[in-house]
Amino acid sequence: MKLRKSAAIAATVAALALTATACGGESGNAGDKPAGSTGGKDQPKLPTYKVASNVSIDSATLKKAQKAGKLVIGAKNDQPYLGFEDTDGKRSGFDIEIAKMVAADLGFKPSQLEFKTVDSNVRETTISKGEVDLYVGTYTINDERKKQVGFAGPYFKAGADLLVRTADEKKITGTDSIKGKTVCSIKGSTPLQEIKKPKYGAKTIELSKYSECVQQLLNNEVDAVTTDDAILKGYAAQRPTKLHVVGKPFTEEPYGVGMNKDDKALRDAVNNALEAHEKNGDYKKAYDATLGLSNSAYTEPPALERY
Repeated sequence: MKLRKSAAIAATVAALALTATACGGESGNAGDKPAGSTGGKDQPKLPTYKVASNVSIDSATLKKAQKAGKLVIGAKNDQPYLGFEDTDGKRSGFDIEIAKMVAADLGFKPSQLEFKTVDSNVRETTISKGEVDLYVGTYTINDERKKQVGFAGPYFKAGADLLVRTADEKKITGTDSIKGKTVCSIKGSTPLQEIKKPKYGAKTIELSKYSECVQQLLNNEVDAVTTDDAILKGYAAQRPTKLHVVGKPFTEEPYGVGMNKDDKALRDAVNNALEAHEKNGDYKKAYDATLGLSNSAYTEPPALERY
């Protein structure tokens, strides 16, 4: 099967170690509207996904889910327009849409999906123990993780980037223009360690939540925020007239769908679903109605890596 052409779609953190969490902040209230909300009057609409019937795949994980009548999906809950859970328990965002389109091809309706918030440092353990059937949440594919879990995808190519005030977007155009500038990220994050390198010449501030960094950016207390550009796009989508993603990622991280390491049949089925929904336009519609609200241009997803 012909794979998709790779394209830099922007978004993520510098090389994540096996249990490192470069994307671990909470969302807070830095936006003009509820974090993760979509579908305003003039906004792009989310697609709907046709649910497949009589799905038969030689997958122990899928058979277990079919017997239970539900598919359990691990996800993030604190990333606006990416993976977010509101006060009513409703999930929204680009990663949530990826999960829904894959689930539909596996034969599960939205009402049959159970989303479970899983902390980054226990993702491999949670998947290996079968506590979730799939994991969709800014999950970087790397060789070290492949020793413990399986991956379909990548469905999104990410990289660490900079979030700046729209008024400053001509002053800060990338890492070559942050010398002497103050950049905020969360404590212990990979982007923070990267931006601290002497070659950038930036001053840094370490906080516990990305929402706090964003608030300081809005208050003119810092000059930029750094983390996955996917996460930054979510914050920019909340305040599209005030915040801007520079769009020059300085690391590369491919996001994948995590699952049982030995379930090749399920891995192939998820890859087929990702490919199908990119071809029929669902993928672009989902992006446009979520991360696309940040005014960051859409580009094609990277090529699938089947193994």
